[in-house]
Amino acid sequence: MITEGKKHEIRVARQMQFARGTILAFDRGYTDYEWFMSLTEQGVYFVTRLKENADYGVVEKREIPQRRNVLRDEVVFFYKLARASEEAFFRRIEFYDKEHDRVLVFLTNHLELAAATVAAIYKERWQIELFFRALKQSLRVKTFVGTSANALKRSSGRR
Repeated sequence: MITEGKKHEIRVARQMQFARGTILAFDRGYTDYEWFMSLTEQGVYFVTRLKENADYGVVEKREIPQRRNVLRDEVVFFYKLARASEEAFFRRIEFYDKEHDRVLVFLTNHLELAAATVAAIYKERWQIELFFRALKQSLRVKTFVGTSANALKRSSGRR
């Protein structure tokens, strides 16, 4: 979706429709608990990273699989939604990334997938980032001349 560039991406994302069963993978910039609720009600799944300052409570601690780099798998709720009388449960998964020697914390509304699968879905999100980087490089696009859809087309050489 091409916008004027003045809208925050989350506002655009809220307007999009997804087929039931779709799994979205997005970064923390899309954190919006009400939107997460809406996706859940629509039967749309998501995987994202949890913000460090997230205000949540733990409902259940799940069994940790051996040798999968999963440190924690918990079912959680967000106090903000609970105060609004919204009942929604999510999974908070801590995963050790050996390659970069760091712990990543994921959030998903998919309660059935294996925790390692949730981490793998998020990792695949980077393939999209790499695709856009390659696209910019191959089209030799350094900057866009304007913020309209027409300017974007002209910047990429299409007229």
